[in-house]
Amino acid sequence: MPDADHTIPFDALSNADLHVDAVYLAGTSGNINDDPLQRLLPVGNMGGFRHTGSPWKQTVKLSALYTSGAESDWPDSLDPQTGMLTYYGDNRSPGHELHTTKRGGNLLLRDAFEAAHGSPADRLRVPPFLLFERAAPGRAVRFRGLLAPGSATLTSDDELAAIWRSQGGSRFQNYRARFTVLDAATIPRSWINDLVQGADTTSGDCPEAWRDWVEGRAYKVLAAPSTTVVRKKSEQLPSDPAGIAMLRTIHQFFEGRPHAFEECAVAIWRLIAPATGRCDVTRPSRDGGRDAIGEYLLGPLADRVAVDFVLEAKCYAPTTSVGVRDVSRLVSRLRHRNFGVFVTLSYFNDQVYNEVREDGHPIAMICGQDVVDILREHGYGDANAVRAWLENQFTSGSAAVLV
Repeated sequence: MPDADHTIPFDALSNADLHVDAVYLAGTSGNINDDPLQRLLPVGNMGGFRHTGSPWKQTVKLSALYTSGAESDWPDSLDPQTGMLTYYGDNRSPGHELHTTKRGGNLLLRDAFEAAHGSPADRLRVPPFLLFERAAPGRAVRFRGLLAPGSATLTSDDELAAIWRSQGGSRFQNYRARFTVLDAATIPRSWINDLVQGADTTSGDCPEAWRDWVEGRAYKVLAAPSTTVVRKKSEQLPSDPAGIAMLRTIHQFFEGRPHAFEECAVAIWRLIAPATGRCDVTRPSRDGGRDAIGEYLLGPLADRVAVDFVLEAKCYAPTTSVGVRDVSRLVSRLRHRNFGVFVTLSYFNDQVYNEVREDGHPIAMICGQDVVDILREHGYGDANAVRAWLENQFTSGSAAVLV
């Protein structure tokens, strides 16, 4: 078991079980041999996809997915509250076909997601995926869970999609894959050893959640609802230079014309909430405390139910917080069965965040970090890409985002 600090020392890794959210420490020799993943599992010390076996020969016995969290163009993301992981493939530059990558990661994704929708015998051929992320200190890694391809709530098209990107004027495709973190708090070393020796993935000390997925495609999700409903300032603003530059680009684009930012705020909300229907930006002189009003659509396509919402937008610089007065204006305009959306490039101060949550006001609070995250998810990973998006969408007279 991990110690009180949930860390496992380097010299104990080869015999250690995997515990969700435990940190596995690196060595101290000062070279690549310090990598803890290669000591934990026989998967090598390089790349995001690290497997035992060959994707080309379809002999992968287990696969470790590693994410550094530093790839702004490929923002791998885990939502602990829903147990959903978004992970990008390994074709990340032009010049190669989708499946001809050095590590065979995309080939493995294609075959695993195809088999996931087959029979139990097909799913038995899917290697268990183990998620690790960069941690401190040094080369340490944190284990985030056992993954099964796909989800009980997504279509096959949403689970694995080939998306287009461009770099230096050249276009190429990469995969965006969705995994479910299964409800398995501990992955026994005995099961890992059995897998490496070629045993059936449901044999021995196989976690029950993995066996249920193989036998019936049942997703027992490791979901962890957050107990923290008020985000700190540091959680609402990006800490990386690229993210800060993205927010600065948007702020400068709309500098001196804050009302023009309202259309951008609506577009950002649509990216976050694709089921948004009609949404109209109000006239600046007669907005009545509402920058936009719209509908969010629920239910099946043949019988939609529209829920009204009110949107407020503030094109504040990241150094200026959203205060009580700003949000009170929105709260006062909410009606029965309405909800509110507040979009800013900055952050909500502690007082307003606490009051909104404690009073139970139905307001989605979109801060600078949220703006950066959603733009990156849709392929706008740096300031230049964001500037091109702004110029294309929000030049004078453009209203395409309001359709």
